[in-house]
Formats: sequence, structure tokens, C-alpha cells
Amino acid sequence: MNMFAHELRMNRKSALLWAVALAGVACLFMAMYPTFAEESESFKEVLRSMPEEMLAAFGLQIDAIASLLGFYSYVFLYISLCGAIQAFHLGASMISAETRAKTADFLLTKPVTRGAVLRSKLLSALTILVATNAVYFGVSAAMASFVKRETFSLSAFALINVSLLLTQLIFLMLGFALALLLPRLKTVLPLSLGVVFALFMLSAIGASTGDGKLRYLTPFQYFDRAYIVRHESYEPEFLAAGAAVIAVCALFGAIRYLKRDVHVG
Repeated sequence: MNMFAHELRMNRKSALLWAVALAGVACLFMAMYPTFAEESESFKEVLRSMPEEMLAAFGLQIDAIASLLGFYSYVFLYISLCGAIQAFHLGASMISAETRAKTADFLLTKPVTRGAVLRSKLLSALTILVATNAVYFGVSAAMASFVKRETFSLSAFALINVSLLLTQLIFLMLGFALALLLPRLKTVLPLSLGVVFALFMLSAIGASTGDGKLRYLTPFQYFDRAYIVRHESYEPEFLAAGAAVIAVCALFGAIRYLKRDVHVG
């Protein structure tokens, strides 16, 4: 049994839908940019009347919003939210699917080790996310080139886009680990939405209050798009924080999966 191919087949429809959805959202937002840029002064006046805390919560920067990268940095917040839901749901469902379908006992009686099964699941999930991001990157880059009014930093644009994959990897492993903490999880979507939106709200609170400590508690704050545009790099401490979350969740999940009892009822 080719477990890797099996996992890809199980998730191909969902992966295709997410790739199309994210690419579609990118097209929709980028198509709005030319009109937005023409009316940017009016929009800036509206923004100036808003509390600074609200602007920070939504990642709005008045001085940069009219530029392509400034506008993209703002709308990318919501693209990251969608991507996080996809990744968390994928990470949780690849573990809970066996229990929900009552196939765990059958799967683990096959001539493959639990470690091999787990590697196949994680590799297939990684493949799905990379493929989704490749589609998104291509579409968003094409749209940016089409709607641009002036030159912009391609490296900053690329780093912003790559941060989607990095954020998704964190949420993938969070979903993976939490699903193993809840071995009898019957449905994944409520958990996915609950966790992702809770961390998204925590991100908004942290941004509005300026509390630097809260940034470490939510992956949505690990890749500051304003910082990326200014420095064309990631913040090392938050890149390390993201890597630590991935490593801890992967280690915990692997130990838990390899030692867990098989629930079939």
C-alpha cells in the first residue's frame, strides 16, 4: 500500500478547492487595487479619523496603504487567516480521520510501521501545502504585475508570500498535535475555526495594545509584513519562535502517535 499516494488521493479535492479559493481571493483583492489607489487620499482621511489601536489591530498603515506592497500587506492578513484554517484543518483531519472512519485498526495491521504511516501523512500534508502555495504565489505575482502603478520590491513581495507557507506549517503542526490530544475527535471543523479565530483575535489584541509578549503567543504575529517591507527580511526571534512551535508540536505528536492506543469505537 502506497500510503503517501493514498493520503494525497484522500485530500486532493479539498486541496484543489483551497488552492482555487486562495488564488481567487488574491485575484479579487488585487483587482481592487487600481481603484483603491486612485481614491487613496479619501481613504487615508477616513483612516486618520480612526483610533490608532483599531488601525494597528487590522494592520493598517496610513502612509503605506496607497502603495502596492502596503495594500497587499493589509489584505494579506485575511489571506493568512484562510490559509491557517486550511492548514490546521489538514493537520487535525489527517490524524482524526482514522478514528472517525473507524479504519485505524485496519490501517495499523498492514505491513507498515506506525512511523511509516505518520511520515506518509506528514509528507502528503506538506506536499499539499507547497502545491497550494505554488498556485497562490503564481497567481498573486501575475496579478501584482498586472495592476501595479509603479515598481515594487519583488523580494519583499516574495517574502510576504512565503510567510503564508511558514504560517501554514505552524498551524499544520498545531492541528496535528491537538488532534492527538483529542483522540476521539468526531469533527474537525469546529476545532479548526475555534483555534484559528482565537489566535487571530489574540493577534488583533496584541497589535492594538502594542504588547510585545502577546506576539509570541500567536503565529499571526510572527511575520510582520510592515517589517518585511522595510527590511526585506524576517524578524529572527519570531522566525525562531515559529520553528520552535513546529519542532515541539512535531515531537509531541510523533511520540503521542507512536504510543497511542487504537480507538475504533
